[in-house]
Amino acid sequence: MPRFIDRVVLHVSAGKGGNGCASVHREKFKPLGGPDGGNGGRGGDVILEVDEGVHTLLDFHFHPRAKAANGTQGMGSNRDGANGEDLVLRVPDGTVVLDSGGRMLADLVGVGARFRAAAGGRGGLGNAALASRARKAPGFALLGEEGEERDLVLELKSVADVGLVGFPSAGKSSLVSVLSAAKPKIADYPFTTLVPNLGVVSSGETTFTVADVPGLIPGASEGRGLGLDFLRHLERCAVLAHVVDCATLEPGRDPVSDVDALEAELAAYKSALDADAGLGELSDRPRVVILNKADVPDAAELAEMVTPEFAARGWPVFTISAVTRAGLRPLTFALAELVERYRAEHPKAPPRRPVIRPIAVDDTGFSVIADPQIPGGFIVRGSRPERWVRQTQFDNDEAVGYLADRLARLGVEEELMKQGAEAGATVTIGDVTFDWEPQTPAGVDVVPTGRGTDARLDQVQRVSAAQRKHASRVRRGLESSAESDADVDGR
Repeated sequence: MPRFIDRVVLHVSAGKGGNGCASVHREKFKPLGGPDGGNGGRGGDVILEVDEGVHTLLDFHFHPRAKAANGTQGMGSNRDGANGEDLVLRVPDGTVVLDSGGRMLADLVGVGARFRAAAGGRGGLGNAALASRARKAPGFALLGEEGEERDLVLELKSVADVGLVGFPSAGKSSLVSVLSAAKPKIADYPFTTLVPNLGVVSSGETTFTVADVPGLIPGASEGRGLGLDFLRHLERCAVLAHVVDCATLEPGRDPVSDVDALEAELAAYKSALDADAGLGELSDRPRVVILNKADVPDAAELAEMVTPEFAARGWPVFTISAVTRAGLRPLTFALAELVERYRAEHPKAPPRRPVIRPIAVDDTGFSVIADPQIPGGFIVRGSRPERWVRQTQFDNDEAVGYLADRLARLGVEEELMKQGAEAGATVTIGDVTFDWEPQTPAGVDVVPTGRGTDARLDQVQRVSAAQRKHASRVRRGLESSAESDADVDGR
């Protein structure tokens, strides 16, 4: 039996970018064919798209993890790797996407609306793309980036023009069944309806949708009954209709107190929709009062008594019977008129155009701050340096030298000096921590050596080894001097 699921937690993982290829063209009589390594393919994105054939988030409830395909690695002969295929997840109309902290990321309304939930990683460049005047035959390639991983919360909010609210067993489902072709479950006990029922109603030239929201009782906005789970389904409604049971035999209940109790819950519920949607709070929506079960004699008399009180509030009042279908025609036309008026006053916002914000002239794209955990250490933050570090093969000296040149050209070396970094200071970029060596020439043209090597790093290693050897000699000299002084004192 199908289940209605309107809130799920979805773990999405985009595809990883393929690694670049380090290859040299080899052909008879062409010993110096040059680099011909291709680029890695881009990782696939995870995309959410509204589909008119999907009405629940049930699939994500049973399959809460989604991963897009990875890009493939580049190959020799300048062959680029294939891009990973995007993973398109079909969601129902009215799906709201939230991050793990509850911040709204997207409000998907309308068939075809899309949202990129996770971006695929970039593919690494092959050595053919890295060739330059200084590096005519690079012996390295860049690694592909990992795809984005996110935990998202998907919430479904029904896209209905008229929302029916009322106490359990007030006749909301029965009214939906007689106004439209919907066939909800109907019984004579409270909380029969456990999910919102949606129906399409035609009145003259106007077609609108109507939905009943179950489980609303006093305290619903604080979690009592089923109200907290389903109050959000009213957020998109243009008109709210109170369905009142005029034939109830429960002590302490009457039509006026029922409406007042639910109005207090609607006022207490805070809409989570973005202010740009222009819908406002639930308390601002047009109201209609529907006095149901007029086929019962006592209920008809009670409806006649309370009609003036509701009319004094400026709300249209209709006395109907969902069983005999009495009073449905004027109700239908009145709802259609209110919906048309609301649509005219709240036209659909045009699709948002992308906003291009140019980078400021003085924006370096990175920042250097002191490391709070390591005395004398520094942390470099910025999308470009962090991405460059992730793409570097640290077991390849030439790739490390290329990274040093990129950081130097960006201005990281100069900024570290301004911040007071000293030789041997611990510097962290992304997930990589290293000792800073300011004496290493970076950002300059170097004489290439063997493939996969960098003379500057060999020099630094030799200098570091000499410094360690010198320090050892000094330490041994101090120890022997201390022993001599002890012998003198002993004599």
